[in-house]
Amino acid sequence: MESVLKIGVVIPRSGPAGIWAPSCEASAVLAAAEINTAGGMLGRPIELIMCDAGSSDLSAATAAATAVDLEGVEAVVAMVTSSARGPVRQAIRPGIPFVYTPQFEGAEQHPEIMTIGETAAELLGPGIDWLVNEKRASRFFLLGNDYIWPRRSMTQARRLIMDHGGGVVGDMELPFGASDHDTIFSRIRAARPHVVMSWLLGHEAVVFNRRFAETGLAAHIMRFSTSIDETILCGLGDDCTENLYVSSAYFSSLRSRNNDAFLEKYHQYFGTCPPPPNAFGESLYEGIHCLNGMAEAAGTIRSSDLIQKMGSSAQKRTARGFEAHVSTGNRHPIFIAAAEGLEFKLIASR
Repeated sequence: MESVLKIGVVIPRSGPAGIWAPSCEASAVLAAAEINTAGGMLGRPIELIMCDAGSSDLSAATAAATAVDLEGVEAVVAMVTSSARGPVRQAIRPGIPFVYTPQFEGAEQHPEIMTIGETAAELLGPGIDWLVNEKRASRFFLLGNDYIWPRRSMTQARRLIMDHGGGVVGDMELPFGASDHDTIFSRIRAARPHVVMSWLLGHEAVVFNRRFAETGLAAHIMRFSTSIDETILCGLGDDCTENLYVSSAYFSSLRSRNNDAFLEKYHQYFGTCPPPPNAFGESLYEGIHCLNGMAEAAGTIRSSDLIQKMGSSAQKRTARGFEAHVSTGNRHPIFIAAAEGLEFKLIASR
C-alpha cells in the first residue's frame, strides 16, 4: 500500500477572513475525496492537514511551518491574505509546493508561489466597464482595508476608471476594526459618488455594508466589490443588499454542468445546510485539483518540477465548468451579479 501524501491546507479560522473558514474546509475536503476516489495523487491516498492561519501574517507562517516540520506535509495549499502569502512561502522549506488560491492584486514575482486566483485587474476591468456603460457611473469612491491587496487594487481601479472617462472623487484606507463609520459616511456624502467600490476583508465588509444600508445611503449610491460573496450576504441579511453589485469568476448561482455537479456532490457530502458555496471556498477546491493536475503532469510532487508544468499542461476542470490554469493569467469569464436578498442574480458576463 502506498504511503499517505499529506497536504497542508492553510486557512484563517479567526480574524476578518475567518468568516470563510467553513466553506474553505468543506470545499477542500470534497476535492480530496474526489481525488482519493479516483486513485489518489500519484497513486497515493491524500490526507488533508487543516492548519489555522489565525489573524496575522506571523500566525499564518507559523501554521504552515508547523505543518511541514511536525506533520510532514509535502505540499501547502493556502487561502490567506495577500500580506501573508510571502511569509508563508518563506516559512516552508524550498521544494515544498505552495499553491495560493484566492483572488489577489496580481504581479506576484516569487518563482515558487503558484497562484490560481483572478487578479484585481481581471475582476475590475469588466466591472468598471459595466458600471460605466450600463449604469452610467462616472464618480467613484474607493474604500479598502490598509494592506497590500486593497492598496494595489485601488491603484489599478483608479487607472481603469480614468481610462473609462470617469473620476475618483474620494478614497480611504481603513485599519482593521475601524468603528468610526460616521466619519466615513460623512466623507462619502460630501464626495457625492455614483459608486462606492470596496476592498474590505470578510467580516469588515459585513460591518460596513450593514451600517451603509442602515444610514439609507444604499438607496441612492451603488456599491460594487470583487470580494463580497454568498457568505457575506448571509452576514448582511436580505434587507442590507440594495444596489449591491459584485464581479467574480464564480457564483454558486452559476448554471453550468460542472457547477451543478459540484453543488450536487457538495450537498450530498455535507447535507442540506452546508457552509455557503462561494468563490473563496471554490478556490480551495480548485487549488487541490490543480496541485493534483500538476503532479500528474510532472510525475512528482517536487516544487521545481511542478513549476515547469504550470499552464496548459496543468489544467483541471473546476466547479465553474472551465479549465483552471496556474500562474498563466485569467482564462475564465468574469460575471457581474446583483445581490437580491441572500442570493446573487447573474446579470452580465465579460
